[in-house]
Amino acid sequence: MATIHIDYLGDLRTDCTHLQSGTHINTDAPTDNQGRGEAFSPTDLVANALGTCIITTMAISARRDGIELKGSELEVTKIMTSQPPRRIARIEIDLTLRTEVLPDDDTRARLEKIAHTCPVAISLHPDLEQAVTIRWEETVNA
Repeated sequence: MATIHIDYLGDLRTDCTHLQSGTHINTDAPTDNQGRGEAFSPTDLVANALGTCIITTMAISARRDGIELKGSELEVTKIMTSQPPRRIARIEIDLTLRTEVLPDDDTRARLEKIAHTCPVAISLHPDLEQAVTIRWEETVNA
């Protein structure tokens, strides 16, 4: 059974439907590759997939330990190769994990390992550099 349906709209754009939820995402070629850059590019979605997979799998594990990561943030930077073939050379993830109580060192190490071993991270080609920076912040419960 299919997971996603994609309609090509022409002019280097697509409309993608997640079949289970009906959610839509549009894509557009980037401005440096003949597009208008008015939506996620396919390679943007790869970088987004890595960031969202990291935080989602970390949150699943943290939840088991009674740790809530709500309010955490990621900044994702995708860097393309400058020489052919055109591909993603590096994805930088700047992750700020926020929690009411900072976990102990062992729990932190276990959770941080997930950032490098989530399903998307281990599915990407080893030549694609994944640079993940993680900071922990204790939030004040107001």
